[in-house]
Amino acid sequence: MEEGIVARESGLPFRAVRAAGVRGRNPLLLSRSLLTLSAGVRDALAVLRVERPAVILGTGGYVCVPVFVAARMLRIPSLIYSLDIIPGLAVRSLARIATGALCSFPPGLQWLPAGKTRVAGYPVRSELFHMDRERSRQTFGLSADLPVVLVYGGSRGARTINQAIKALLPALTQLAQVIHVCGREGDEAWLRAAADELPPLQRARYHLHPYLTGTMSDALAAADLAICRAGASTLAELPAVGLPAVLVPLLAVAQDANAAYLVEHGAAVVVSNDAMLGDGEPTAGPLWEAVAGLLGDEERRATMRRNTRALAVPDAAERLADAMLGLV
Repeated sequence: MEEGIVARESGLPFRAVRAAGVRGRNPLLLSRSLLTLSAGVRDALAVLRVERPAVILGTGGYVCVPVFVAARMLRIPSLIYSLDIIPGLAVRSLARIATGALCSFPPGLQWLPAGKTRVAGYPVRSELFHMDRERSRQTFGLSADLPVVLVYGGSRGARTINQAIKALLPALTQLAQVIHVCGREGDEAWLRAAADELPPLQRARYHLHPYLTGTMSDALAAADLAICRAGASTLAELPAVGLPAVLVPLLAVAQDANAAYLVEHGAAVVVSNDAMLGDGEPTAGPLWEAVAGLLGDEERRATMRRNTRALAVPDAAERLADAMLGLV
């Protein structure tokens, strides 16, 4: 997957290194994974000897393990960078052998070695800090009369959120205009069918996209409220544009800690992924209660905008670069 993304979106060279996960494996699969990782270390050694990097930056995941082990063997400086508040197993393990460690926000410091870990923020495209709200609304053909709700769940979408929005669409489009980035997993068809059942005025307020290329920044800038997951990027993108959010974190990947960071600073509210619609009418459930409450309280949204902007780290990319150059 990464090779295709790199080829499609950049001119950067790509070097493949074999890797495999080891967590939760039975003895047979664990043995195979360890053999793959061993082969990956050989792959990485070959790449590093040819490329001769001055420093290595890794953002976790088992794909980093062979490269960091090879770097340690060749005495090449390395930085491991934790994007989420709670780092994964690979980041915590590699932090022990890496030359230095970085985390995106202060709560992450407790999970990484003291003395060699610094807070760097989370780099986002610089344009997010300088968006023109009115121009962004014009990009999507939105009016100034109603608030705008942005719903998104990453490039692949978030099915449970999409299903909840389908159930709430008649009520939601009475109060707001909606930009819904539903992902590329096939949800567009049934969401569009649900939208077609709305009255014409409400149907015109619903803007459905499987994916946004080049205009996601405008969607973030145009919105008054987001409904989204709590991945690491939300810690940076929402503050960059000052966007309050209703977060629906995935607990399996520790997004609850990311969400808690924004909630503790008055920048977001959280709704459980398993209880968005409640047990009765969708408009009596927790998601609608949170969304309708915020849409009807402009003063609270304004306070949340100020709170979330205060968490922005505009120079995060420079901090990362400085850390790498410092090791060089």
